[in-house]
Amino acid sequence: MARMKTSGKKHARISSRMHVPLHLKEKESAAGPSTKSKRMMAKPVKQSSSSGVLLSDQVFRSVLGRFANKEHSYGALYQGNEVFSSDLHLDVHSPVDANVFAQISEATTEQANKVAEAASASFLEWKKVPAPKRGELVRCFGNLVRQHKNELAQIITLECGKPIQESLGEVQELIDVCDFAVGLSRQLHGLTIATERPDHRMMEQWHPLGPTLIVTAFNFPMAVWGWNAALALVCGNSLVWKPSEQCPLSALACHSLLMQIVEEQGAPKYLSSVIFGEKSLSEQLVDNKRFPLVSATGSCAMGKAVGARVAARMGRSLLELGGNNAMIVSDKADIDLAIRAIAFSALGTSGQRCTTLRRLIVHEDVLPDVMHKLQKVYDTVAIGNPFDESNLMGPLISESSMDKMEQALLAAQQQGGVVICGGEHLAEMITKPTKMIRKGYYMTPALVVIDARAPIVMQETFAPILYVHTYANLEKAIDIQNSVSQGLSSAIFTESISEAELFMSAVGSDCGIANVNIGTSGAEIGGAFGGEKDTGGGRESGSDAWKNYMRRTTNTINYGKELPLAQGIKFDL
Repeated sequence: MARMKTSGKKHARISSRMHVPLHLKEKESAAGPSTKSKRMMAKPVKQSSSSGVLLSDQVFRSVLGRFANKEHSYGALYQGNEVFSSDLHLDVHSPVDANVFAQISEATTEQANKVAEAASASFLEWKKVPAPKRGELVRCFGNLVRQHKNELAQIITLECGKPIQESLGEVQELIDVCDFAVGLSRQLHGLTIATERPDHRMMEQWHPLGPTLIVTAFNFPMAVWGWNAALALVCGNSLVWKPSEQCPLSALACHSLLMQIVEEQGAPKYLSSVIFGEKSLSEQLVDNKRFPLVSATGSCAMGKAVGARVAARMGRSLLELGGNNAMIVSDKADIDLAIRAIAFSALGTSGQRCTTLRRLIVHEDVLPDVMHKLQKVYDTVAIGNPFDESNLMGPLISESSMDKMEQALLAAQQQGGVVICGGEHLAEMITKPTKMIRKGYYMTPALVVIDARAPIVMQETFAPILYVHTYANLEKAIDIQNSVSQGLSSAIFTESISEAELFMSAVGSDCGIANVNIGTSGAEIGGAFGGEKDTGGGRESGSDAWKNYMRRTTNTINYGKELPLAQGIKFDL
């Protein structure tokens, strides 16, 4: 189907400015063959002049510390402060300009086993440390992150292309979860339980679980690790981090700062480790029984594979997977408020958040008004160099992501959809002040009117595509909302308390997050974050998510002279 003619200013060049006030500064927030490990020094990386413009070496040195490398070549395994490399190398490209800015080694099978053993040894020491003392380590780490907030944010923007304001918000989220964990370190309490037996007391305790394997994705390269790491540390666990190979320096920067505090406080030297590699390395780590808990963030397909592998060895999984998130806009909604929320939810991080708004379900009576205002936003949103604070959208993560966006739009048209605007590749731009970005993975965001049951709508495309549907009654809208296999985040905009309460009730949204008059993204760390169905069922960050990182024991103490049995059983000798 041909594209519908659009109104408003087209993206003649990538640095066009937005004219609609959006207030978008919210926060959310392959292992190869086994080779002998050696102290690292990989071959130098050939950097383009464009990469040098983006970030100075001083930024890297300030947060990478002893791991900083002027050749921008990095190891495969950072086990505590020890560095190991391999003969397998991987170039790391910035989506900002598509240039190589670093090179990492890929860990071997031997190194994967080595890091698991080291984490196990450190866990045996760390679990003996009183929880408030463990909290003190996290407090000091959080303060160090505060001191380097700007530098850490710049590395996030370099590696994943997130606009700098969003990157600053992500670092703040890491700081916030550290603060939360410090208080939590004095609140890891169980229950005292009523018992039917006289002169007995029954209670439960929570104990450290073991080394925690954290597998993270590119879109939140620091915050999601922080959700897991801060809680796991106060709960008494050691850490092994397998980050996205697209964002290795975000991981290495956090690890470097954490190791400074580990050294200062005399904590176990292998309390934290970072290991680089692709899918086969992840599989080796996930299969290792030394990790009683695997926390994995990624696609639904990845999560299903991880969950099955961990279950096969009777381990525990904490899965944060895809979200095909929807918002309902009622005829009783404040439309201007809704438009602002739609824009941030759909366009933030260039549509690459797990909580990104992907489906918009609009009451038929307000559809013309919503579409008119929303198309104006889409036609004029500022897209470009994410280091320029005037740009609200940066690039997609890779050329492959651009291809998938184009394929999804083609499929939508083949399935009867109409592409209202967007889906264009913006190949080059001139930023302020006069810095040239010659290449990059920039796409204009797309609005598509399509049937809610179209096959392409049922799957998550990790790109800025917003599918628009209509409804006549709220029950139908909720049915559309719940019709996909994912169940992460959802929202409704309405001034009706009856509609809001219905949406949040047992017959309303089936997602782990159900919001009223705010968007689908921008979660705070105080609430448990996660979703249902194919999203994996995991909960991270706030509320009682800490229980994932501990094991529970139920204790019954007899302080009397008799031995009564439960359920009135008699067993007299």
